[in-house]
Amino acid sequence: MTTRIAAVQYLLRQIHDWSGFENQLRFVGKAAGDYKPQFVLLPEIFTTQLLSFMDTRDLKAAVRAMDSYTNRYIELCKEIAAEWNFYFIAGSHPTMREGRLYNTAYLITPGGEVFEQDKIHRTRWEREKWSSDPGDQLKLFDTPHGKIAILICYDIEFPELSRMVCEEGADILFVPSCTDDRQGYLRVRYCAQARAIENQVYVVMTGTVGNLPVEGLGVHYGQASIMTPSDFPFARDGIAAEGTPNLEQIVIADVYLPSLEGNRVNGTTIPLYDKRKDVYENPVELVKVGA
Repeated sequence: MTTRIAAVQYLLRQIHDWSGFENQLRFVGKAAGDYKPQFVLLPEIFTTQLLSFMDTRDLKAAVRAMDSYTNRYIELCKEIAAEWNFYFIAGSHPTMREGRLYNTAYLITPGGEVFEQDKIHRTRWEREKWSSDPGDQLKLFDTPHGKIAILICYDIEFPELSRMVCEEGADILFVPSCTDDRQGYLRVRYCAQARAIENQVYVVMTGTVGNLPVEGLGVHYGQASIMTPSDFPFARDGIAAEGTPNLEQIVIADVYLPSLEGNRVNGTTIPLYDKRKDVYENPVELVKVGA
């Protein structure tokens, strides 16, 4: 099964009202949809573009006020997914539930179904500046184009999460991210590449680019990449496609899911199946070594 994936480097440009956001998102949907992908990925918290025209003097209150746009955002993404017939990993959006603020990624099907994945590990910024809340449930989505999981930015830096979904059969990990500088971007990128190798899966990441006159959103460093395991059936350098850093663009690649199945059994190495679970159950032995 060949699967076409489009990862959007979304430009955060200042807008003056909801229509500015809607117009840009519809344009992105059409630009990606013209290539007939099965999946389209947008970055983490790209909807913070809405803060362009909101009162942000109290940042915690402003982020929570963004939830008033949640339904409009979801309905817009449903329209785009249906029009262009793709599964839309529509970035993530600050979402309120029962008085708690979550960084929630939305998976929207062409048929209009909506699924959620909360970010599980918060960055210091999210804890200290937004006072957001962590999710506590990891999900694996079984789609007609493969089993997928969504690990939002910082979550890809925790190998256990990826291993959990990959041991349950994940084929593709989608990583919407938002990073302000190159070192932050590279933390996510290097970890995403490692997850592709150690779990023998495809990993797709993208990030925001551009800037907004809002605290914490003044600069961004982003680059989309579609990564593969590092072995003969895949891209020579483990990268099926990648964008040019910090430019508004869409990165597209075809991946072949049966290659994963064969590689997990007959690969040069098979790290997904070679894990010594018996050893992992043993506590670490501390050995004192004299001077």
